[in-house]
Amino acid sequence: MAGRLRGLFALLAAILLPALAAAASNEVNIYNSRHYTTDTRLWEGFTAKTGIKVNVISADHDQLIQRILQEGENSPADVLITVDAGRLVFAADKNIFAPVSSPILEKTVPANLRDPKNLWFGLAYRARILVYHKDRVVPSELSTYEALADPAFKGRILVRSGTNTYNLGLMGAVIDADGVAGAEAWGRGIVTNMARPPEGGDTDQIKAVAAGLGDVALSNHYYFARLAGSANPDDQAIVRNLRVFFPSLDDRGTHINISGAGVVRTAKNRDNAIRLLEYLLSPEAQAYFADVAFEYPVNAAVPLNPTLAAWGPFKQDRLNPAVYAANSAEAANIMDRVGWK
Repeated sequence: MAGRLRGLFALLAAILLPALAAAASNEVNIYNSRHYTTDTRLWEGFTAKTGIKVNVISADHDQLIQRILQEGENSPADVLITVDAGRLVFAADKNIFAPVSSPILEKTVPANLRDPKNLWFGLAYRARILVYHKDRVVPSELSTYEALADPAFKGRILVRSGTNTYNLGLMGAVIDADGVAGAEAWGRGIVTNMARPPEGGDTDQIKAVAAGLGDVALSNHYYFARLAGSANPDDQAIVRNLRVFFPSLDDRGTHINISGAGVVRTAKNRDNAIRLLEYLLSPEAQAYFADVAFEYPVNAAVPLNPTLAAWGPFKQDRLNPAVYAANSAEAANIMDRVGWK
């Protein structure tokens, strides 16, 4: 009898265990620092296409990175998504990501928008632009980021805190272009030319230009695009007399940052994680980044949002984010030295 029971249990195990393993693996766990509630459309689209369940934990990027490190080998995270190249590079330096070999990812994501070792991949990118008031700024005054430090802009510049990741990324790119001394001189010039001490986010800088508190604001492009593309008359009123300009970094092109993702080294659902990244680069998902989030899609085959398309093409700095992100510590030191609080 005992032998028969053991045989029965063995038979049941042979039948049920693979099924249970398949059920357990029919999911993917995302640690996500993107703060857009509409991103649920991405997860729903992936599940509809693949049948794979998506579990999402959302928090600040630094909190998520520390959580993965604390969880160690037992972390349930399969994918880490964040909105700043500096955080992707930091995570890679902490051995959080595993390299991914995917012809789809490598073909779709340009080399300057992914990690040189394929540890992370850009999903969409954002340009650090200038927003100016058409009645107080002549477009010919605008050229490079470096020119914003000129005395002609004294008391006219609006920009958020120097501790902000987007400003740290820009400073990291200036370091690469102009060296530490040149970057520090630029930072001092920006501080001297500020219309007010930094406060608020990029949208607050845009509103301050509209209100006459300054003439030129540094902002990620999508903050302006959301106001310009809004059906709200109040948003339309803010941008009615404002215009956008794509500055150049030492003539190399406009600085860009990325939303990006990588597969966590300890991922229990690695194959599903790679499928998710591939889906996020598909025309379907990339159209979301373009049309809903007002970001520039990484997939060149996907049309831009009409608001962005109306601005026309721009030359982007082809510097790999890994390079300027590696300068983040020095960038923070410079910000502190020059008083860009």
